[in-house]
Amino acid sequence: MPPPPTAPAFIAHARLPRWLLPVGWPSDEASPALAGIEIARGRITRVTPMVAGAAAAAPAWDVQGALVLPGFVDAHTHLDKAFILPRIGAVKPGLLGAIDAVIGDRVHWTHADLRERAERGLRWAWEAGTTHLRTHIDWWDPHTPPLAWHVIAELAAEWRGRVHLEQVAMIKLALFKDDDEARRLAQCVADTGAHALLGGFVHSSHWDPVSLRRLVLAAQAVDLDLDLHVDEELNPDAQGLSFLAQLLREIGFAGRVVCGHNCALAAQPEAIALATLDAVARAPITLVSLPITNLLLQDAVTDRTPRLRGLTLVKEARARGIPLLVASDNVQDPFCRAGSLDPLEAMQTAALVGQLDTPFDAWSDALCRSDWLQRTPLQRATLEGVSADLVVFTAADIHAWPSRSAPRVVLRQGQAIAP
Repeated sequence: MPPPPTAPAFIAHARLPRWLLPVGWPSDEASPALAGIEIARGRITRVTPMVAGAAAAAPAWDVQGALVLPGFVDAHTHLDKAFILPRIGAVKPGLLGAIDAVIGDRVHWTHADLRERAERGLRWAWEAGTTHLRTHIDWWDPHTPPLAWHVIAELAAEWRGRVHLEQVAMIKLALFKDDDEARRLAQCVADTGAHALLGGFVHSSHWDPVSLRRLVLAAQAVDLDLDLHVDEELNPDAQGLSFLAQLLREIGFAGRVVCGHNCALAAQPEAIALATLDAVARAPITLVSLPITNLLLQDAVTDRTPRLRGLTLVKEARARGIPLLVASDNVQDPFCRAGSLDPLEAMQTAALVGQLDTPFDAWSDALCRSDWLQRTPLQRATLEGVSADLVVFTAADIHAWPSRSAPRVVLRQGQAIAP
């Protein structure tokens, strides 16, 4: 494949995933027709079928059948914790041990420390091809937003136009016990700006349906969307997701609710888990799977090989039409020693552990659909008319993707960025 021009006006012979192709796109039994992508003034103006092997008029960039995706959405990360692992000693296994380790590290969280680590993560995401990133921020003081909340707000403004950065206030349920306090917290988040969301940690170790109801009602009162950590455990009695799905329909919640983790579904009797997913399908809920961190944290016991998987029921959710995204989650901190803010790593783990068939054609939308985080009605994806933010995989094969997905060319508004 020839190297890309700095700003190609036409990309020839691109292999797009089936979910991104318009109805009626020509296809044979093996694969869809390759695409030609026209770009003008930083936007994609037209996408048309091309005959494989046909000559492309200069000055086209002929990618010769290379796989192409829109820019990525990394729907669930933790920039406030990223890269702290090197300065932390031994960590107890499991979720609660990681939480304890982070609490002990907070003495180092100065403005300079938080900014350096968060911006490093943003640079890595930018280089990977991410255009939309959402980060959760630990919020433990009911009266004072954490320092990280202000740092991320600064970076959201500075990175506008490069990475759309959203921040979620991750607040423990106990702080929502009082109606007035719940409303005050929600208003504080809303005052941060349109890129801020209310969140919380829903777990059976502190299950509190009254506080969860007040959290949701507070968000409704100030017109905030929600993003919650839900049932991040393998306790079959966890009921956060099922309660939430019923609550949202009961009160007619007007926004979008994103639920990350949802690991307990994999441990519950099938009839119960599927009934919960049926309820989720009727609610304004998007699910996010975090396969790398959940595989590391769930069923974690010192000196014992884990027996259970932490992956939520991705196939069953997809079969019900539930919007489902795959994201990076924690990166090089006590929750996850691995990670690079490249969501392709999470997809590769999901494809193997979840036994996903044809991941490029059928599952790559789980890395690209930022509209699934928003209130907009669900509709078919399209490239035409949107910013020319594209990722061209120069070495990956359609059958093995996301293997060999690291070599790539990233276009931002039609401009190739330096690797």
